[in-house]
Amino acid sequence: MSHALTLRRATRADAVTLADIHMSSRAAAMPWLRVVHTAEETRWWMTQVVVPRLEVWVAERAGAVLGFLALQDEWVEQLYVDPGGWRIGAGSMLLDHAKQRRPNGLKLWTFQRNALARAFYRKHGFVEIRETDGSANEEREPDVMLQWWALPSS
Repeated sequence: MSHALTLRRATRADAVTLADIHMSSRAAAMPWLRVVHTAEETRWWMTQVVVPRLEVWVAERAGAVLGFLALQDEWVEQLYVDPGGWRIGAGSMLLDHAKQRRPNGLKLWTFQRNALARAFYRKHGFVEIRETDGSANEEREPDVMLQWWALPSS
């Protein structure tokens, strides 16, 4: 029996799970990425900063959290799906929800070497608009800004 994916707002009770998804997803998708924070620091940041201060949504199936999205203004600050939940629609569902929440457009950053993320965002209508050498991010990894604009209604 297959269970449908559902979305809901994150609560503080989700924060440790979201931190763990953040870490496992980054490790699986970007094994080359420099880790700059400990697990404890990441869990603190998710509990004290991300969940209480940003608009955070989780995708779940049968009560298990598979991924999350954090929005701040027009920015997708975080979008991570647990590697065990890749390719079942959780990321797409979260990103589609972000587009509904921000119909005037969205922006985000990803790393230039993250080919999976770049392909995913391009598939969802994002356009790469700027690349940097990474000197402004903690990981010191070259990154790329992408933007999505809603199509004007006809």
